[in-house]
Amino acid sequence: MEKIRELLRSAILALYDIESEVSLVEAPRGTGADFASNVAMSLVKSLKRNPYEVAEEIREKTLELDVASEKVISSIEIAKPGFINIKLGDGFYKTEIEKYQKDFLKNISRDEYLNKTVICEFSDPNPFKILHVGHLYTSMVGDAISRIVEFAGGNVIRANFGGDVGLHVAKNMYALLKHQDEISETMSTTEKAELLSRTYVEGSTAYEEDEEAKQKIIKINKMIYEIAEAGEPLIAELEESFENGGSAKIREELELAKIYFWGRKASYQYFEDFYARIGVKFDRYYPESTVAGKGLEVVIKELKNGVYEESDGAVVFKGEKYGLHTRVFINKNGLPTYETKDIGLIFTKWDDYHFDKSIIITGNDIIDYMKVVLKSVEQYAPELPERTLHLTHGQVKLPGREKMSSRKGNFLKAVDVIELIREELAKVQKEVSHSKGEEGATIVDEKILLGAIRYAFLKYKVGGDIIFDIKESVSMTGNSGPYLQYSAVRAQKVLGKILESQVEKVNKKVEQKEWILENVEKNLIKKIMQYKEVMGETVSELAPSKLCTYLYEVAQEFSRFYENVQVVGSEFEVERGAIVLAYLKVLTHGLNILGIEVPEKM
Repeated sequence: MEKIRELLRSAILALYDIESEVSLVEAPRGTGADFASNVAMSLVKSLKRNPYEVAEEIREKTLELDVASEKVISSIEIAKPGFINIKLGDGFYKTEIEKYQKDFLKNISRDEYLNKTVICEFSDPNPFKILHVGHLYTSMVGDAISRIVEFAGGNVIRANFGGDVGLHVAKNMYALLKHQDEISETMSTTEKAELLSRTYVEGSTAYEEDEEAKQKIIKINKMIYEIAEAGEPLIAELEESFENGGSAKIREELELAKIYFWGRKASYQYFEDFYARIGVKFDRYYPESTVAGKGLEVVIKELKNGVYEESDGAVVFKGEKYGLHTRVFINKNGLPTYETKDIGLIFTKWDDYHFDKSIIITGNDIIDYMKVVLKSVEQYAPELPERTLHLTHGQVKLPGREKMSSRKGNFLKAVDVIELIREELAKVQKEVSHSKGEEGATIVDEKILLGAIRYAFLKYKVGGDIIFDIKESVSMTGNSGPYLQYSAVRAQKVLGKILESQVEKVNKKVEQKEWILENVEKNLIKKIMQYKEVMGETVSELAPSKLCTYLYEVAQEFSRFYENVQVVGSEFEVERGAIVLAYLKVLTHGLNILGIEVPEKM
């Protein structure tokens, strides 16, 4: 399209000495043209002439310039009142598909993040709590955005920030101390996670309904900060003190420290196992306990400089003067809040990597919260908020389910979602096998399973809530991951058959006729050629959904091509095979950016 725009711009400049922006769109099906422009009508006001006559003049000059350059245009027709309809020559299509076949990566490369260090922080589960469907979603979105940045040349550090200290931990610890007898060395990672899930609900309920329990939890919360700061070696120190006649207080602290570090280890192992299962890997974990001290240091320093203020025994940032709201950064007990921990994280990431950009992906329920945090930092380190991009998303909802809450224990676990999709995918595969007269056990390919989940999440624009339809996610005919994977497998089979066919023809002389492209071939090539532009939009907007939409559209074009054109066994099987190869490169590359692998067979 850019080549055609340039020819039209040059023609207008030569004819009227006017530098004009040229609108160009794909021509409607049935017109016989590839592109259409209304540029002649846009010139009417300045030229004060009939748009049809202007279009005719532009037509003649454009064809003249095209002959003198690359000869990419086959014909130009003018439609009233002055539309310019352009048809490309077969040679242009053949040249472009050859470029995509031979120099694919060179033709689609982007460099927006070349040599830039980008921290992409996402997922952010809290230890002592279990992963829910929202974590599954943000993990896959964050990984896809990381891959997009890497495609554009960025050096990406995938970071994970979690609350290993705080009131939620204290609530869990309160209940977990009562269930120590359930802990054993033989427990699996899943069993440990399930126990932590139950005790979190129990502790949260006690905090809300039992005043005595609430006060104990507040006390535990303060002790946990001290234990986390001291680190695991504290256990050996406390054991030695207790054996040498230590007090009941030391025994209480020892008991709490043992359970705390057991729970933290169990949580992070559970996270690692889950991420490995869904194909996501983090380069750096930032537990809150490791950054809280840094945050306190910064806030206390800037309190003296007047950025933060004391209010009723707490330290706050008054955001009203910036059109925001007031938030507490250090509570009345002298403990850092989430706000201060986030400040500690910002500065720790900067100390570690001196990033060019920090992308933070969270739920949209903390948009206003993050605005206050970043606005406060802007007062004393403006370059850090400038380099920070906060992307937010809505909730993942399954039809018919109420709003989920880990505190109430009615949330949908991430692993449960995976198993629900596995069951649905097994049903689909069984139906397909039955229709082919095949029977037997149905084993779900993990690549297809993860492809279904990833694509179902990523095809939605990041921002609003997502209604996750399980049946739709595994459909073999609709806008789904399995449909795209199947299209890639089909293209691989075509290429395999072409290779076999060419081996058989090695000693046969076949008279080669001129290959005249059919419309379905041109349409597929045009769609393939859009990939670089689509990736440009995907990178600039950090929008995996843009890529998903394109991949579905190009797969549909391939389906029309496959159904209407004979490839294997035709006299142009090699030439058409080049189109199939270019399509397969685009599809597999795009799926890889989304984190979706193509199975060997389906």
